[in-house]
Amino acid sequence: MERKIYTFDEAYNASLDYFNGDELAAKVWVNKYALKDAAGNIYERSPEDMHWRLANEISRVEAKYKNGLTSQQLYDLFDHFNYIVPQGSPMTGIGNDFQIASLSNCFVIGLDGPSDSYGAIIRVDEEQVQLMKRRGGVGHDLSHIRPKGSPVKNSALTSTGLVPFMERYSNSTREVAQDGRRGALMLSVSVKHPDSESFIDAKMTEGKVTGANVSVRVDDGFMQAVVNNTPYRQQYPIDSANPTTVKEIDASELWKKIVHNAWRSAEPGVLFWDTIIKESVPDCYADLGFKTISTNPCGEIPLCPYDSCRLLAINLYSYVVNPFKEDAYFDFDLFTKHVGLAQRIMDDIIDLESEKIDKILVKIDEDPETNEVRWPERHLWEKIRTKTLQGRRTGVGITAEGDMIAAMGLRYGTEEATDFAESVHKALALAAYRSSVEMAKERGAFEIFDYEREKNNPFINRLGEADPQLLKDMKKYGRRNIACLTVAPTGTTSLMTQSTSGIEPVFLPVYKRRRKVNPNDKEVRIDFVDENGDSWEEYVVFHHKFVTWMESNGYPTAKKYTNEEIDAMVAQSPYYKATSNDVDWLQKVKMQGRIQQWVDHSISVTINLPSDVSEDLVNKLYIEAWKSGCKGCTVYRDGSRAGVLIANDEKKKEEENCEHCYERPVIVPERPRELEAEVIKFQNNKEKWIAFIGLLDGRPYEIFTGIADDDEGLMLPKNVNRGKIIKTKNEDGERSYDFQFKNKRGYKTTVEGLNDKFNPEFWNYAKLISGVLRYGMPIDQVVKLVQGLELNSETINTWKNGVERALKKYLPNETEAKGQKCPVCGLESLVYQEGCMKCTNCGASKCG
Repeated sequence: MERKIYTFDEAYNASLDYFNGDELAAKVWVNKYALKDAAGNIYERSPEDMHWRLANEISRVEAKYKNGLTSQQLYDLFDHFNYIVPQGSPMTGIGNDFQIASLSNCFVIGLDGPSDSYGAIIRVDEEQVQLMKRRGGVGHDLSHIRPKGSPVKNSALTSTGLVPFMERYSNSTREVAQDGRRGALMLSVSVKHPDSESFIDAKMTEGKVTGANVSVRVDDGFMQAVVNNTPYRQQYPIDSANPTTVKEIDASELWKKIVHNAWRSAEPGVLFWDTIIKESVPDCYADLGFKTISTNPCGEIPLCPYDSCRLLAINLYSYVVNPFKEDAYFDFDLFTKHVGLAQRIMDDIIDLESEKIDKILVKIDEDPETNEVRWPERHLWEKIRTKTLQGRRTGVGITAEGDMIAAMGLRYGTEEATDFAESVHKALALAAYRSSVEMAKERGAFEIFDYEREKNNPFINRLGEADPQLLKDMKKYGRRNIACLTVAPTGTTSLMTQSTSGIEPVFLPVYKRRRKVNPNDKEVRIDFVDENGDSWEEYVVFHHKFVTWMESNGYPTAKKYTNEEIDAMVAQSPYYKATSNDVDWLQKVKMQGRIQQWVDHSISVTINLPSDVSEDLVNKLYIEAWKSGCKGCTVYRDGSRAGVLIANDEKKKEEENCEHCYERPVIVPERPRELEAEVIKFQNNKEKWIAFIGLLDGRPYEIFTGIADDDEGLMLPKNVNRGKIIKTKNEDGERSYDFQFKNKRGYKTTVEGLNDKFNPEFWNYAKLISGVLRYGMPIDQVVKLVQGLELNSETINTWKNGVERALKKYLPNETEAKGQKCPVCGLESLVYQEGCMKCTNCGASKCG
């Protein structure tokens, strides 16, 4: 049957209606999740079509089993992302015959037995590449590699240690994953490894290991040595009774380095390894190939080699009845029912994944290469298929926890809110495991289930204490899935559920003077009134759930509010003191620990901190995370990833002051492949504009700018202001410039083809401006050149004003605006201050 093809505008406009005017959600869906072929043809008009695609495919699997769910029942669970939300890979891949890709979000790899030879290292590198080209994120552990200086029986005589291989794996990610578009990498190592300090420091060197997240596996012995200030023994091999290398270290000094680096650059993350292994249900089957060795890139799924996980989130906010009202309550009955169905859907997706793997194997067999070339990839997917069906591992998680807590009238981070959140996760765990047991009765238990192996597992015993009948039934019938639960970051899908990701709290209202946006149901039109009673007509952007709270509590959503009234209104809401910078961070860590006891895998959560927090606070948070029973912890201090990997502190100070921007720089005519970049967002004639400024040694080297809301969609989070511009070439030799940024968790996102996203005429003029920047014209003279351009088109003149405005930001403060008079006092006394002009005589200022 011939499929209908939709234009971008048709799909975008239909999706805009679907999302009630939310432009970003509509663009995210059309660009990332709408069904497309290799030529870019769009075959789905809105998420309604996608949800029917998912429902029809999953119902096809359901039909194989007793009491199968119908397409309509499944569609009702998916519709409008209200209840059950399959995550990125399943949402993209289920029912998609246009690409041959896995439904798994993440994998872990690692060879059996000793594997620190070059052959083993290269094999792991190849397997990483093969998985990433199918869209998967990959994790693997480096603890098996010999420490630096160890004797080897080749021409090198001694081992180079871990760090060069970190670079190898990082470079492979950047190559095959196209700088984060198709995959991500997690590298881990045990703190017991003698090279762990070098591993921890590797990313502190500018430009090193930029294609990987890194985490260190710390054991209880190490943490106890830190707390007690006692020595700690490192060795290689790390688990050997007769190690070849032994080294005693000061645990506190190494811990200080971990804390410092995390404070400075948000890495390494910390994995509390003994807690992970002790609580792990799959590790009851370690001798059968289910020994956990590392985690996926976001850390929420500790995995054994060649196992993988598919993810699904349940929208917690949807189960709050009468949200934000005094009689609000959580519908545990509906929630429990839906969790059971979600677990069932996840098990169906395993069957769909098996079909996908079979198609991958057929594709490999049909490739024109020799068997020698094809065999490693085929063997890899055979191992993955075996492990997938042996354990039938799933990843049922949640989203919108912050909204749920607020809708219940609770404040995130308080003891009362934590108690409630724990009760929800306990109900989720019991319902998911009950569903898995029921499926074992209908469909059969996972292949290697053995209750005797699990009977002493702390997590299983916790379930048994909460529901003794569940444990009896599990012992009798088995369980369909080796492990079931996680809390993963929901990424762009959270934009479509219109809720927060993971267990992050929602954001307070953002109100900025003179910021105008289009009103819709998630934004509130308010006229600001200043202290003189003068009104500015502007829009104040609120979190959409905050609007619901306003309406529920009698606050008009279109009236004049003073600053004081807004502050007072916010202080009355459950969102007060609930943002990342306001919560009690120790309470947040304790909450994570309380919830962790009801999650069999792990929780991916980042503790977001203001830029001015001390290293001592980071230390306290990590220690508390360990004591509270967390399986992992990552901190992000605001701005810690921007400009921290500078080799010379003086160079950094110069860049911050930008004094050298005014000096003639060293000419670099050959553009580097990567440039650091800043993003500047502004308005011209009521239109939203955006500029990407490529920087070389902190000085503007090139510029891309134009209208931000073009059909291609520049889907940048509001807080993104830095990144990289990467020059690439396709097979035909055509150049492309891609913008890459990292979110607050360090996960990479790439916007492809900046050169194709703006008006071609803008691009031609931008090449002119970039040319004079590249050859060292002083910034004030470049601004003057742009000001002097005489262009016929009003649109091009608007572009010219945008370029001028963007470049002024790089003028050193107090630079004189020669030849320009103050519009207030008429004197030539204007200087530049942070891109704006200020009169030194009368104090008048002007931006833009």
